[in-house]
Amino acid sequence: SQPPLHTLLSTHDFLSAAASSFPPKTHAFVTSAATDCHTHRSNSHTYSLITLRPRILRDVSRVSISTRILGHPVSSPIFAAATSLGTTVHPEGEKAIGRACEKLGVGMTISTSASFSVGEIARVVKDCETVTERKEEEEEEEEEKAIPPLWFQLYVDKDRSKSEKLLKQAVEAGVKAVFLTVDAPVPGKREADERISAEEAVGLSSGVPMTGEKAENDKSGGGLGRITGKFLDASVSWGDIAWLRSCLPEEAKIVLKGVQTATDAVRAMEAGVEGIVVSNHGGRSLDTAPATILVLLELQRCCPQVFDKMEVLVDGGVTRGTDVFKALCLGASGVGIGRGILYGLGYGEEGVRRYVQILNDELETTMKMCGVTSLDQVHPGLLNTRAVDHLVPETVEEEHPYAKWRPSMR
Repeated sequence: SQPPLHTLLSTHDFLSAAASSFPPKTHAFVTSAATDCHTHRSNSHTYSLITLRPRILRDVSRVSISTRILGHPVSSPIFAAATSLGTTVHPEGEKAIGRACEKLGVGMTISTSASFSVGEIARVVKDCETVTERKEEEEEEEEEKAIPPLWFQLYVDKDRSKSEKLLKQAVEAGVKAVFLTVDAPVPGKREADERISAEEAVGLSSGVPMTGEKAENDKSGGGLGRITGKFLDASVSWGDIAWLRSCLPEEAKIVLKGVQTATDAVRAMEAGVEGIVVSNHGGRSLDTAPATILVLLELQRCCPQVFDKMEVLVDGGVTRGTDVFKALCLGASGVGIGRGILYGLGYGEEGVRRYVQILNDELETTMKMCGVTSLDQVHPGLLNTRAVDHLVPETVEEEHPYAKWRPSMR
């Protein structure tokens, strides 16, 4: 049974509520991660190893968490990361997420594997804006009005014409940027999802609208996470950024979602994309990949120039406002929430709004405690990272610091 929404005071409460109320297949799909789930756990645990250095006696009576992501004003640095199959959690799925994000004034990433087409979701968001006539219009406008952006997450189809058609639909729907997923050339092995038959999935009777794929059982199990594997193009490479650019209008931005090393961050910068998301797919792709906050530190140490040349976003393991604050201090301009949005979705639009608002409130409290009143004041000096510094690579080079063996030396 589901506890009343007003009794949930932390993001962890939403996780507990999902455990008792989500159908078994839905719970397995949302919570599962690759193989032994080390990266999934490490994403969140590593935040706790980085400590804050609070500053005192600053006037923190007024704080603002508004900012800009990819050129768009938003009411908070938190955004909805791309999540699949929303109707397995709630009948309104991504439509409810879209309405919540619009009312919150935060960005939303629409997945290729969403339960509705990008056009349907965009229309709901647009209608919502008209009906609610955002509160900012009634109040004194201190800052630029946040009209939250919609972004589109792309899994490239083996049949490129299908991807080109999807991109056209996304642009027509008003999408401002395309997040090309680069950390999942193939689906990860998520055993909890595989163990439960695909037939037990709720809300998926008609398949995934933008790809037409359905979940099925085979000798490997019945994982919903493998639906994408039926059409994913594992041949996508750096050369395809030019193809993607050719499919989009000049003003649309390209973001590479899933950068996990300084080497690839530099390569992305040289390729001229507008942004990257430091992400390991929420630990769902390759287990024992590094925690994303460690990758942010790697970029700061090995290639700080990337923060000047493109926008750096991050997702994975964020469960507290302190986590958001730490990511922002290390150079992230936006922080994505994936699973958490789906936990909130268990309560529909109101649940998504409450989930994000809890994090917003915690972020504001953290800022006040650290003597910061706006996000243009955050910096790495507000953190002590020494407990994890030894885990951070020191150069962009791919060489191991001492092991020099190569197969050719046999």
